[in-house]
Amino acid sequence: MKKVLVTGANGWIGKNVLQPLLEKGYEVHATSTKVVDSSNQYQWHNVNLLHFQDIKEVMKQVKPTHLLHLAWEATPGQYWMSKDNYQWVQSSIELISHFVDHGGQRVVVAGTCAEYDWDYGYLTEETTPCSYKTPYAASKNALRLLVHSFSELVGLSYGWGRVFFLYGPNEHPRRLVPSVISSILHKEEILCTHGEQYRDFLHVKDVANAFVALLESDIQGTVNIASGQPVQVKELILKIAQKLGYHQPIQFGAIPYPENESTFMAANAERLRHIVGFSPKHTLDSGIEESIQWWKNNDSNPF
Repeated sequence: MKKVLVTGANGWIGKNVLQPLLEKGYEVHATSTKVVDSSNQYQWHNVNLLHFQDIKEVMKQVKPTHLLHLAWEATPGQYWMSKDNYQWVQSSIELISHFVDHGGQRVVVAGTCAEYDWDYGYLTEETTPCSYKTPYAASKNALRLLVHSFSELVGLSYGWGRVFFLYGPNEHPRRLVPSVISSILHKEEILCTHGEQYRDFLHVKDVANAFVALLESDIQGTVNIASGQPVQVKELILKIAQKLGYHQPIQFGAIPYPENESTFMAANAERLRHIVGFSPKHTLDSGIEESIQWWKNNDSNPF
């Protein structure tokens, strides 16, 4: 029987991969630093992945055939420059090493579009240069190279999913889409950058399903997890406003745009579509509508 261990399973993407994995026939084991009651569907393990002994014990207990490693430092506004990034490189290597020691067959790790040099605009897995400008980018790139080398050494099947821009239900309120929705619902001014930048957005449920598809495949190496269809941020904000019937002026330019940040970046999603064989179910319109409805129902959501 296929047995998968999901790290970061209580996180935003993690919560959305559990049911699809179950439907694919996996025995699902999930790690979290918070105590979560096990159900008949998923077996939860209270694990601090920055503690090597915790890693050793959970791998010895579970002995998974598959590993989906989503856990990482993800505090909004902090993770790009956090020193914790370096610890996550160490713990991730420890995790994958023990996974192999206990018979693990395939691992998929969550990467990030921050690994790329955004100055190149159109970002392709095998040709676009990488960036090492921040601890987050440097650490993810370093781990990817180490996982590649280790996998070749021990014959491990591995995939690396580079996530671009997410949105959807249960998103942190400080992020773009929920901040605009919340401002409108609370009749507050919408403050944003000039909005002229293009970004590649993909609904969180599609991101989760893409990770499951990558885990199910035998694809080696990096795959962009993105829509491949960049949208101008201004267009996205105006789309949200239109769907909520908001007709007041939007304060474009109220928030300074980072001086050294590219105004255009998009993923080449051909590898995801044609090699992994995955296509998103959500359009931008349907995804935004789902996000709006979720925030209307959960406007007091505590973060």
